[in-house]
Order: sequence, then C-alpha cells, then structure tokens
Amino acid sequence: MSTAEVHRQITGDEIAHTFEEEAVPKVDLGIYAFEDWIALVIFWVMALAVFLQFFTRYVLNDSYAWTEEIATYCLIGVVFIGASMCVRLSRHIQIDLIYRYLPHRVARALSTVIDVIRIAFFGYAVKLVWVYIQIIGDETMTTINFPKNYVYYAVLLGFVLMFVRSVQVAVQHLRQGYSILERPGAYDGFEG
Repeated sequence: MSTAEVHRQITGDEIAHTFEEEAVPKVDLGIYAFEDWIALVIFWVMALAVFLQFFTRYVLNDSYAWTEEIATYCLIGVVFIGASMCVRLSRHIQIDLIYRYLPHRVARALSTVIDVIRIAFFGYAVKLVWVYIQIIGDETMTTINFPKNYVYYAVLLGFVLMFVRSVQVAVQHLRQGYSILERPGAYDGFEG
C-alpha cells in the first residue's frame, strides 16, 4: 500500500464554481421575544464593562474599580432575564427518563403537576423579590453612587417574565396534549 498523495485533476470551471455564492437563507428575527433583546443589550453593556476593566488594568495599569461591579450586576440581569427565554423555549435542565416508562395518562398528569409547581414557584419568587426590594430601599452600590434596587428590579422583571412564560408554556402543553418531558423529540426536531 502506497502512502503517496494522489491528486485528481480539477478543471478551471470546477474551481470557478467553488466560489459561487449559495443562496443566503432569510433571517427570521420573529423567533426572538422581548426578553431576548433586553438580555442581549445587558450582555453587551457587561462585555463593554469587562473590556474597559481589562484595558484599564493591563494597558493603562490603572484599573477602574467600578467596571467590575457594573459587570457583576449586568451578569445578574443577563442570568435572570435570560432565564425567561429558557422557560419560554422549555430549555431548562429536566429529567425526562421516567416519562418513557410511565403510562401515558400518568405521565400526562405528572407533567401537568410539574407545570403547576413551576408556575407556583415563579409566582412565589416574584413575591419574595418584591418584598426584598422593599426591605433594601435605596441602598447604593459600593463603588458608584447609584441605587442597587435597579439590579433587583431586573431580577424582579426576570421572575415576572418567567412566571408569565411558564403560564404560557403550561397552556401550550394543555392544548397540544403533551410536554417536552413526555415527548422531547417533538421539541428538538427529531420527531416528525
């Protein structure tokens, strides 16, 4: 057996066709919701704060202390507001193995109970965050004179959005007769 490379002859037309542009697929921004765009904006503010922190620390050798705090608070906003996107798309971590072995009616009932528990949890979290915001009042950030309660309002917004999205998802599950727990293939494109 020879280890020599074998090259086939390619015509000029074949080379020219490799540079032809394929049809560009249409971009559909309709799949994104309100919270996706808010999370994206907060993410870019965080990215700019991190870049400014890096630049001032390692290039100018004189770090701005406030950039780290702003980046931390932006991360909190991205996490909680972005989590509502995961609720809307049913992308949170879940264990669906048991549903494969349960009878259909039992799996359907258990899935509905999970939807109700999720709605109750997010509703209670909204209440807890609201009470917390009332307690902390107008406490300011450590490095800049700016109220911290705006950060907690972002968390509150995230939980309100998660609550609303969980209600929408539960209604969707009731209408279609199954959830991602029962038929994960229907949600990831593997089921026809």
